[in-house]
Amino acid sequence: MLREILDDAKVKLKEIESSYKVEISKLRTGRASVSILDGIMIDYYGTSTPINQMATVSVPEGNLIVIQPWDIKIIATIESALRNSNIGINPMSDGKLIRLPVPPLDEQRRKDIIKTLKKYTEERKTAIRNQRREYRELVKAMQDDKEISEDEENRFYDDLQKIVDQSINTLDVIDKEKEKSILDD
Repeated sequence: MLREILDDAKVKLKEIESSYKVEISKLRTGRASVSILDGIMIDYYGTSTPINQMATVSVPEGNLIVIQPWDIKIIATIESALRNSNIGINPMSDGKLIRLPVPPLDEQRRKDIIKTLKKYTEERKTAIRNQRREYRELVKAMQDDKEISEDEENRFYDDLQKIVDQSINTLDVIDKEKEKSILDD
């Protein structure tokens, strides 16, 4: 029973780590990346659609993203959505494709991105700690109901803490790598 609870905790913490990786992949470094466009939705004939499902998106150069819509009529809509998003890149269109020149990062912008990265990291660490608290309360209730012994409860707490520590360390490693990539570009 406790092993199943620990396995469930591992799965939940891995989900938190995965969502964290997705979230920080959207943080812009000095290089062009199509992941910058993730989450930008276009109203395509009444349906909210991601850009990559209505256009070919490529990175021909390290500082340029090219979007070539399959339906040329929606270029203005895509351009408008890009301008209204907060990616900080001004789209340029020639009527057939949209170019997104990725400007190099200045020092202030790098600091702002790192501040956002730290905020995301802390939010995920808090989510991990909240999961730990929920599992501790669950096992505490089991011990109060005499379903498990006090020794089993303490062993569970130790095992859970090891999993939580490992997950937080993983977030810290990812955070440091991303911060380094932001500063080095």
